Amino acid sequence: MTVAIIGGTGLTTLRNLEITHREVVHTPFGEPSGPITHGVFHGREVMFVARHGYGHNIPPHRVNYRANIWALRHLGVERLIAVAAVGGVSDAMTPGRIAVPDQIIDYTWGRGHTYFEDDLTQVTHVDFTHPYSEDLREAMIVSARAANLDAVEQGTYGATQGPRLETAAEVRKLQRDGCDMLGMTGMPEAALARELEISYAACAVVANWAAGLRSDVISMDEIEANLKVGMDAVRLLLAELIPRL
Repeated sequence: MTVAIIGGTGLTTLRNLEITHREVVHTPFGEPSGPITHGVFHGREVMFVARHGYGHNIPPHRVNYRANIWALRHLGVERLIAVAAVGGVSDAMTPGRIAVPDQIIDYTWGRGHTYFEDDLTQVTHVDFTHPYSEDLREAMIVSARAANLDAVEQGTYGATQGPRLETAAEVRKLQRDGCDMLGMTGMPEAALARELEISYAACAVVANWAAGLRSDVISMDEIEANLKVGMDAVRLLLAELIPRL
């Protein structure tokens, strides 16, 4: 199966990827975040795209999720690993730790969130009871254990609009909703992958405690330091995971 990785904040390039070429793909939904990078990673051919652009200049609410997912599917991708930074809500989501969510709640708005809206012969619905592909989640969990990483093996991802961080009151509300972590890119990415029948799972990197949970102010310097620790763990995870797929 053809594998791709979408890198989020902190992962605009994939270390140890032997790049063979980059490919510009034009889609019916506009332009992706950038050219699709083709290469070999730990002996396996993979594709890579930086969700926020290779210069990290596309905010989460402006990412063309439909174009990114369509371009990868057009190139034959069947398994997709999404890496994203999140804020920790539940006690297990300590900064610097990685998590493999199994559920998601969508709080975003105004984003192109489906392929099934124009020129339809019939209305199309997809089952989204379990938003992440369980076989890919399990492979990720097994790989994390093999790499001796202290990963959180389940949790609910709350997808917020961004680009601002949440207020303390919003975090308390999202906590009551059952969110364990908060990010800005989990939707509609996961649903679009399901519509195109791509096996999809996410690796979340906890960059900070969500607003109001541990301190009065969120420090950008602290976020960067935690992301460095978390992304080092992601690279170890991917080195174990990719050869298994």
